[in-house]
Amino acid sequence: MTGHSFEAGEVRLGIDLGGTKVEIVALAPGGSEPIRRRLPTPAGDYAATVATIAALVAEAHAALAGRAPVAAGVGVGIPGTISPATGLVKNANSTWLNGRPLEQDLRAALGRPVRIANDANCFALSEASDGAGAGAATVFGVILGTGVGGGIVIGGALVGGANAIAGEWGHNALPRPDADEWPGPTCWCGRTGCIETFLSGPALGRDHASRTGGTAIPATAIAAAAVAGDVQAGESIRRYARRLARALAGVINVIDPDVIVLGGGLSQIGALYEAVPRMWAEHVFSDRVDTRLVPPRHGDSSGVRGAARLWPIGTGAP
Repeated sequence: MTGHSFEAGEVRLGIDLGGTKVEIVALAPGGSEPIRRRLPTPAGDYAATVATIAALVAEAHAALAGRAPVAAGVGVGIPGTISPATGLVKNANSTWLNGRPLEQDLRAALGRPVRIANDANCFALSEASDGAGAGAATVFGVILGTGVGGGIVIGGALVGGANAIAGEWGHNALPRPDADEWPGPTCWCGRTGCIETFLSGPALGRDHASRTGGTAIPATAIAAAAVAGDVQAGESIRRYARRLARALAGVINVIDPDVIVLGGGLSQIGALYEAVPRMWAEHVFSDRVDTRLVPPRHGDSSGVRGAARLWPIGTGAP
């Protein structure tokens, strides 16, 4: 458990439950992180997942004892959401969480209040609070990684929605598909042609392999090859950017955000920030597009920082 100095005031705990790692952060009022730790996710084992989160929270409290007051509540970001109808996890690509009473089980295991939100919502909240979207009225936070998700923050407040799915653009169909994009790949959600099946990291790898006759390679390797002058890799990145532009144009037409912040592994592809705004203009219903497309300020730390922000300052020490 790594510890650092931090400013005085109540510390909030956030958990990012990912498909490969579980991370905890203690977030101080000014944004510093006195504690951060990651453990491997016990994939496929629900009980062990709950136990891992409980162990991390217990370690954090032990490390902070006598150093700072800790907010009673713990925020948790997950790759899914809690159904308002059943209270159970739904839509998680970490499928062993689906149908489980995770919020209830974590409250029991931790002995304290818990708030759970989609990991993309946590990312958006973090970047809108003190990240690349700070000060903007409307921020759309995007996750482009193993999956594709999104979150909406308006006036500094996270938008959840009546069905707890606000921002889930990754499971809309890819807009205006070309002939060779229809009906599209099958998605884990059971549909075909979802944006996620075209814009996730694995999707970029599969697309590049199908065009080159090779085997799938990581998206980062394709991007690096494109920068190095590989013609086929460059075409794959341009094809990806065009699809991303169409998909984000649909978001702009609906919520008209001031800022779109890209997160996840593919947010590191620098060419996207110039190419996509140039390409989305023809699909946006406006004479000009002032929406900014920017990289994240906090990188892959934003999800866990946003989870901590699910609880406001002043919720009291346990």
